[in-house]
Amino acid sequence: MAFQDFDLISERRRNEKKQRMRKRIMIGVVSTIVLVGMIGAVLFVVVKNDDTGNGNGNTNANAKSTNKARTSHSPPAKAEDDSPKGEVAHTEKLVKMVCSSADFKDKCEEPLNKAMEKDSKLSEPKDLLKAYVKLAEEEVSKAFNKTNTMKFDTDEEKGAFEDCKKLFEDAKDDIATTISELSKTELKNVTDKSPDLNSWLSAVISFQQTCIDGFPEGNIKTELQNLMNDSKEFISNSLAIISQLASALSTFETAANAASSSGRSLLSQFSNSPAASLDPADDFPYWLPNDDRRILKAVDNKPAPNVTVAKDGSGKFKTINEAVNAIPEKFEGRYVIYVKEGIYDEIVKITKKMVNITMYGDGSQKTIVTGNKNFRDGVRTFLTATFVVEGEGFIGMAMGVRNTAGPDGHQAVAARVQADRVVFANCRFEGYQDTLYTHAHRQFYRSCIVTGTIDFIFGDAAVVLQNCILIVRKPNDNQQNMVTAQGRVDKQQATGIVLQRCTIKADEALIPVKSKIRSYLGRPWKEYSRTIVMESEIGDVIHPDGWTAWNGDFALKTLYYAEFENTGPGASTSARVKWPGYKTITKDEATQFTPGVFLRGSWVQSTGVPSTQGLYN
Repeated sequence: MAFQDFDLISERRRNEKKQRMRKRIMIGVVSTIVLVGMIGAVLFVVVKNDDTGNGNGNTNANAKSTNKARTSHSPPAKAEDDSPKGEVAHTEKLVKMVCSSADFKDKCEEPLNKAMEKDSKLSEPKDLLKAYVKLAEEEVSKAFNKTNTMKFDTDEEKGAFEDCKKLFEDAKDDIATTISELSKTELKNVTDKSPDLNSWLSAVISFQQTCIDGFPEGNIKTELQNLMNDSKEFISNSLAIISQLASALSTFETAANAASSSGRSLLSQFSNSPAASLDPADDFPYWLPNDDRRILKAVDNKPAPNVTVAKDGSGKFKTINEAVNAIPEKFEGRYVIYVKEGIYDEIVKITKKMVNITMYGDGSQKTIVTGNKNFRDGVRTFLTATFVVEGEGFIGMAMGVRNTAGPDGHQAVAARVQADRVVFANCRFEGYQDTLYTHAHRQFYRSCIVTGTIDFIFGDAAVVLQNCILIVRKPNDNQQNMVTAQGRVDKQQATGIVLQRCTIKADEALIPVKSKIRSYLGRPWKEYSRTIVMESEIGDVIHPDGWTAWNGDFALKTLYYAEFENTGPGASTSARVKWPGYKTITKDEATQFTPGVFLRGSWVQSTGVPSTQGLYN
């Protein structure tokens, strides 16, 4: 009888469990329907039925069929919904929603309304975004074409214009890539793709600003700023639309996952977490080619090279440039260059065509690339770099890069990096003013040493320096030191400098006079300058103010400077500047600037270079 009682109890529990499960399923179904309605309200769109091929992009028709399915007893839709006036009202409402977070609404709503009038197929926010980026592309081209009518009198102006031509091509490539990816990306995957889109479009603004910065102060520079203003605002609006769309989709997906009993995503088959795309078998991304997996698994991260460079003739080439110029144009996979110990006095450039290159040496103080181009000698800052990286996916390890112009050379760059998804590990960058130019796109530096004086880490990339040593050197007697000078021009750009678990200290030559020469964490090069110093050891070389102004009150209200859980004698925030843009941040805020979030760091993990994707503590 006891066993029968247990059987009855078990049966009753099974029935109760089934009822609870049915209840959860019903709640999930109802919640999903409600959430679908919510996302429709947020995005003002019903996604086409791509799987069946029946979708035609007609938002009104789809909305009416949806309403009919939900409430069969509802009265028929009013005739005015199908009228031209009703269609115009709907279109205007959709455009207003898409442009709601744009900072330059007049340049967003009017052009999109006209675009929708010309093309009735523009019914999804993703299509509107693509159409708007095309408009931005036209504005960028229009601005540059107008520069061809300008008259440049001095050699400095003519040279700067040559830089602009190159920068325009870079901007044009990034916009074209954005449009191409939007064409291939489904609405549900926009969130996953947004880091790439943000990187490319943020770089377009960076390139435009670099063009302007190359000119001396005067009428020509002012005229260029005015010419490029509209195009920069169009790109800014494009970034705002991407952020809004990705945020709305992400919010919906989170809510849908919480409501769904199965926990499956309704909008994306992959998680946005940094490790979500990793192959559990070997912790490398599922999309990484087998050859790259083999290379990255190599012992001590020193893969077998395709070619070896050696000054003593023991390699295939004696100079790095010979090896770089010999890279096959259509090489499949990752091309590896090993540079043996030696000092290589040459200007090295990894061009945009040279993608997925790994270059490593025998150590940052054994394999050294050196140069001395500088602003004092009439070379524009953009061209002073000893080592230039423009090819996507570059990995540099165990090498040193120097600019030996000294403090009298003024701007003298050791390395200029503008490529996307670049990693440097165990490298050393030596210079004085403007040592490391983190120009554009996404970059990660691990266990590197950077030395310098004025603005010695600068640029407008999205960059994290992790576990690095930053050495402040002795400048000229009339100068001060700034570790960073970040150049974000627009608040929509996904750029900034992050120093995580770094050590900031004085060079031996500076120590005796550090009380006389002020040194700061940074200053705002551009209006929306953004720099975060977190979990780092800050030496007493840093002035109690922490940060210094660029010029008067420029950017002090619009910048974003933050500190989080730093240690050391220079880490106290009690006497820090009282600017509106400066703050000490919480753990949640700091997490937003870790590699896993700020850089979407799965691509960093795929390189085999060690990284901490979140906070250390």
